[in-house]
Amino acid sequence: MPILPSCLLEPLWDQFAALLPEHIDTHPLGCHNPRTSDRTVFEHVIAALVHGSGYERIASPGCSDRTIRRRLTHWAELGIAKQVHALALQAYDRMLGLELDELSVDGCITKAPCGGEAAARSPVDRGKQGLKRSVATEATGVPLGVVAAGANRHDSPLLVPTLQAAKEQVGDLPDQVNVNLDRGYDSSKTRSALAGLEFTAEIARKGVPAPIQASKRWVVERSHAWMNGFGKLRRCTDRRSRVVDFYLYLAAAIVTLRMLIRRATPRYRWDDRPNTKRLK
Repeated sequence: MPILPSCLLEPLWDQFAALLPEHIDTHPLGCHNPRTSDRTVFEHVIAALVHGSGYERIASPGCSDRTIRRRLTHWAELGIAKQVHALALQAYDRMLGLELDELSVDGCITKAPCGGEAAARSPVDRGKQGLKRSVATEATGVPLGVVAAGANRHDSPLLVPTLQAAKEQVGDLPDQVNVNLDRGYDSSKTRSALAGLEFTAEIARKGVPAPIQASKRWVVERSHAWMNGFGKLRRCTDRRSRVVDFYLYLAAAIVTLRMLIRRATPRYRWDDRPNTKRLK
């Protein structure tokens, strides 16, 4: 059974491969072992993202764990996953349209048992190492910007960096933007920061039951649930922040592409359109 359906994997690889620099063999004699293809390493990286397994477990006779780590570090330094996510957002905006006038931001704490540059003590996991993922989505839940920080960071200071990351991915935002937030952002600092960005805000008040204030921010919680479907995001064992960001944006690109295919299926027809109504 494939790790991802071909309708997701193939377009993702096409855009990913187009951004890869051309490899130049610098070996003086040219007698070393043949280089593992980028496609093979890419499939192993997708397996690590989906299952969350260690590189030793997903390694194969044609692709060692050292090759996966070395190629992954190189791709992370180039920022290819972030570029692929931006291309997925452009395709979504072109075919369906991004609803950028309503944004939702929220954080999610996951495990990081190996620690690392972006990890810290988790306040909800007995002080073990954890990672906080702050995500900004548009009105329908498409992830726009992702920021990784230590699990002990409060959501409020991550709001502006998350909105800036979203702006980097989609470009200019509309003149009137409303940001939907939960009660963790209910503070004067948050309101002054949003006022400085000329954004309006709908923030849940402290002391009021949450179901009454559900409003429009449930889409970001659904996006967090989708991203937690990837094993590498639920339990991140990578220590370098660049690699963590690579996995976050690669997962965001897959979520965006999956939403695009599901919502474009009743509107458009193409040759390899998936037949199943439920695209996992």
